[in-house]
Amino acid sequence: MGQSAKKISKLDNKELLDILNRAYGEEWLAYYQYWIGSQIISGPMRVTVQEEFMKHAKEELEHAGWLATRIIQLGGTPLLNPAEWMEKARCGYETPNDDFVLALLKQNLDSERCAIARYQQICEMCFGKDFETFDVSARILHQELDHEQDWEDFIQDLQEGADYAKKAAK
Repeated sequence: MGQSAKKISKLDNKELLDILNRAYGEEWLAYYQYWIGSQIISGPMRVTVQEEFMKHAKEELEHAGWLATRIIQLGGTPLLNPAEWMEKARCGYETPNDDFVLALLKQNLDSERCAIARYQQICEMCFGKDFETFDVSARILHQELDHEQDWEDFIQDLQEGADYAKKAAK
């Protein structure tokens, strides 16, 4: 971290690095959860949701990159061992035991909501105290909120389709 950044930062650097590393590991877990979900998905709208999973996986990987850069700028080291991702994560990895599209969407919706809470925490911690970390976490928070909306919309579409099919079958 540069001298000016150290002067204007009003945060405990060790605590901030710990939280950023936790978020960093969570992004890697989210990346894998989306990637593996895209590989095994089955059911209606599979192709469309599969494409969206891959898009979101790419964005989660991008978030991990932004966090790694910020961790290094702050004088820290990103978690080097994937086992630490699971150990430190609040937003953990949920094994997709059910490959049906709706189950995967609900699983990923839960993960996004956890990520939203994580980045809200970081934004609140950094607001007015560490502008660069606030900016990075706010950018990620914005995308996580978009992801939540995507999954809510897909879930609603699938449920409405199922309801319509039931009515049409009567």
